Amino acid sequence: MSIMRIQHWQDAASLLVGVWLVLSSFVLGLSGAAVWFTIALGLGVMLFAVEGFVIPSYLEEWGEMLLGLALLLAPWTVGYESASATASSALSGILVILFAGWELMTDRDFTAWWDDYWHHRPG
Repeated sequence: MSIMRIQHWQDAASLLVGVWLVLSSFVLGLSGAAVWFTIALGLGVMLFAVEGFVIPSYLEEWGEMLLGLALLLAPWTVGYESASATASSALSGILVILFAGWELMTDRDFTAWWDDYWHHRPG
């Protein structure tokens, strides 16, 4: 039995952002497609964050970055009705992208892969 261990505080921070996204649908009074879109993206962020606890790898950060981008674009593509919902989605997207990028830049496995890839390319 393995115990979950937080290797990067950014995963815990992303998990909190995901929880906020799920709750914000109700707190901010979203309606229609915005509710389900925000909940789905929040659950996705939570899933990637928990995956970072269970199977530590730098690969989930790329998924979080895509979800962050979707959060940034959602208010204008889905059509959020309130400024507070738009601000929440955009700010959450920025935070998710920043946390994922920060984790990538501080992850030993990723930086080792990056250095190896760029220093041992043919040509």
